[in-house]
Amino acid sequence: MTTVLRAALQARGFPVRTVATGTEALDAVLDERPALVVLDLALPDIDGVEVCRRVRAWSAVPIIVVTADGAEDRKVAAFEAGADDYVTKPFSFRELEARVRVGLRRAAGHTTEDEPTLHVGDITIDIPHHWATVGGRLLDLTPKEFELLTLFARNPGRVLTHAALLAHVWGPDGEGHVEYLRVYARALRQKLGDDPGNPRLVTEPGIGYRLVDNSELLP
Repeated sequence: MTTVLRAALQARGFPVRTVATGTEALDAVLDERPALVVLDLALPDIDGVEVCRRVRAWSAVPIIVVTADGAEDRKVAAFEAGADDYVTKPFSFRELEARVRVGLRRAAGHTTEDEPTLHVGDITIDIPHHWATVGGRLLDLTPKEFELLTLFARNPGRVLTHAALLAHVWGPDGEGHVEYLRVYARALRQKLGDDPGNPRLVTEPGIGYRLVDNSELLP
């Protein structure tokens, strides 16, 4: 699989370095400072989740997990360890390419904590003036809806777990109340005019949500 992935990514113009073990991966990230890491969880020496955790302890490099293990608890563990994205085999190389490009764009700093205006696809958020538009249409958002949308836009393409979203927006009072997120996610989708077949706000069942530029992440 590594050989196929390397060939597919190189054919799409990405320079690729591959390693076979978790130890080699940690050394490569430290020595070469890659722009992005594609990480398989099934490694012969160190569990991929642990590799992710160790990398995230000192580096903000985007990490895309690619694995045959689609179990919900493994996904949650990977995201809590700092993974930015999770792709389950089998997948299309077009999908992987889109996710790689999203990760690279995020790493390039197009969306940062200090930027007053955020853009994700056709969504624009003006933080100082507390307004947002989609396709040029002004959105009528409640304070918490605006806060959630802003948090998603600061992390485009990245899965934000239920726990992280609740802690950020509701604080200690939100702990365990996943139903809050279901209600607000439904409201945001309605106000964004999301197409159920190609939404901007994507649900990762049992894990959380991500905001995407849906013009790029097509099937």
